[in-house]
Amino acid sequence: MSTIQRALLSVSDKTGLVEFAKGLAKHGVELVSTGGTAKTLAEAGLDIIEISDYTGLPEMFSGRVKTLHPKVHGGLLYRREDKKHVSDAKTHEIPPIDMLVVNLYPFEETVAEEGVTLEQAIEKIDVGGPAMVRGASKNYQSVTVVTDPEDYSVILEEMGEEEGATSLKTRERLAIKAFFRTAEYDKAIASYLNEEQETEASFTLGLPLHAALRYGDNPHQESSLYGNFGDYFTQLQGKDLSYTNVLDIEAASVLISEFELPTVAILKHTNPCGIGSALEGEDLRDAWDKAYETDKQAPFGGVIVCNRPLTENLARVISSIFTDVVIAPGFEPEARAILQKKKNTRLIQMAEDLSGMLEAQKIRSAPGGILVMDSDPKTLGLEELETKVKTKRPPTAEELESMKFAMKVVKHVRSNAIVFARADRTLGIGAGQMSRVDSCRIAVWKAQEAGLNLEGCAVASDAMFPFADGLVAAAEAGATAAIQPGGSMRDEEVIAAADERELAMCFTGSRHFLH
Repeated sequence: MSTIQRALLSVSDKTGLVEFAKGLAKHGVELVSTGGTAKTLAEAGLDIIEISDYTGLPEMFSGRVKTLHPKVHGGLLYRREDKKHVSDAKTHEIPPIDMLVVNLYPFEETVAEEGVTLEQAIEKIDVGGPAMVRGASKNYQSVTVVTDPEDYSVILEEMGEEEGATSLKTRERLAIKAFFRTAEYDKAIASYLNEEQETEASFTLGLPLHAALRYGDNPHQESSLYGNFGDYFTQLQGKDLSYTNVLDIEAASVLISEFELPTVAILKHTNPCGIGSALEGEDLRDAWDKAYETDKQAPFGGVIVCNRPLTENLARVISSIFTDVVIAPGFEPEARAILQKKKNTRLIQMAEDLSGMLEAQKIRSAPGGILVMDSDPKTLGLEELETKVKTKRPPTAEELESMKFAMKVVKHVRSNAIVFARADRTLGIGAGQMSRVDSCRIAVWKAQEAGLNLEGCAVASDAMFPFADGLVAAAEAGATAAIQPGGSMRDEEVIAAADERELAMCFTGSRHFLH
């Protein structure tokens, strides 16, 4: 245990500051403070020693230098158990500082403001704060470093139980948190300056542990989840998440965000297996029926997601099937009561606003490093689709809607991908084949196995048809409209094959590979 006798407080975020300082004062802690923090505490009636009185030097250079002083850094850094350190501290009249309470200049908030200048951003780069935080964290054996107002109450509670002291375990935890904060802060500054200079010098990550997962791809592989997953998803019940569960949750939520009508999607191993939307006069149960008809085997051990609060009617049908994960923006009380009986089923409530997740860069491991890629949140090229017709026959209004639906789905199917669909449902999905024509044949076979009629439907391809064979196979199966990015050296051959079969076709101009 380490008793707190003196604390230095210097914060930008003053949330809970006064209450925390009053709690420290009750334990007889001497309070040293800087600038605006000192003013706030003095106005609250607390006895404060201003930093300039403490060091014997005034703040200088418009406040750029105020805590960069041996009396501050020596008080934080000297080792209490080292006789030489203790002797030096006595000789130079440097008293110990047992607690540092600092949160840094709001650099991230400043650069997020519209129209901020480089000069304004640079003035919000904290120098003394990170230096003190690093020093106090290095000496966590003796010093308690506090960088997050959320820790105030926990610290005061421990000090109350331990006669004004903190435990080594607490100090160690707080030091780790502080080092993560300074790393995150430096990363934000470097990233901003990197962007200003239009360079790509480096890429760094510093993410807090969200949860240790049950396992990775397989039970013998350990796995952990880092970052702010909890901002977007809350687990309401069921077994702990595994690595593959997290991948499925991401794939399902990104897919369902494409649709505005009430929609239900079924996925397996991140691939869509069936999607249905409720038209006017219909509900989520109707959307489910459309999705389920595409592939009645897929829901077993799969993932179900919808973009509306899950209803009692839908919960009843889901409860009759073994489902691994169910995701929705909410659950009606009756639906929740029904699904609670399926104790192993993981119920996940997703946030209504997923924009932060959808727009974030995509990161994955690579040999010796990582790959970083812009996100692909929305299907491109669907606006004014009627102006992008490449065939003699233009699509009907119904075919246009079917093409849009199919393209929204195929974007989320592993390449090479083919999807047959109508305006409100999928009919056949072919995923992940080495040739596009094989994906088409699998999609046709899946539709036939499900007893679904492809006559008059639309077919979508996630990338160009490199040859006419895939398009011909789709037309022979019953498709009367096709949508694809275009861009093949054989586009004219593919268009000619479509015209020969009176099939309407549009080019979006945008590929949506998913690897």
